[in-house]
Amino acid sequence: MFVLRFAEPADTELKRLEDSPGEAGRVKQIKKALGNLARDPSHPSLQTHKFSGLINPFDDSKPVFEAYAQQHAPGAARILWCYGPERQQISILAIVAHPD
Repeated sequence: MFVLRFAEPADTELKRLEDSPGEAGRVKQIKKALGNLARDPSHPSLQTHKFSGLINPFDDSKPVFEAYAQQHAPGAARILWCYGPERQQISILAIVAHPD
């Protein structure tokens, strides 16, 4: 099991979504994905893969990953993350909408 650590942009976006009544379904899916990520970063539903659009803030030689929180939805939510900075820790760098 990994401990999730939220970077400021990810924390801000999650709080914004939580404060938007119309986003309740999206928030539920994001939180489910975060739970899966904490348990198993390679969980099949996450479809985790390397993400090249962001540099790992802790070690630029290590990758950043993208995990799916939603699929087949307009602006489907994605979670950008990396391992660290501590052992057994995952840093959630951003929660973003996939461009359509």
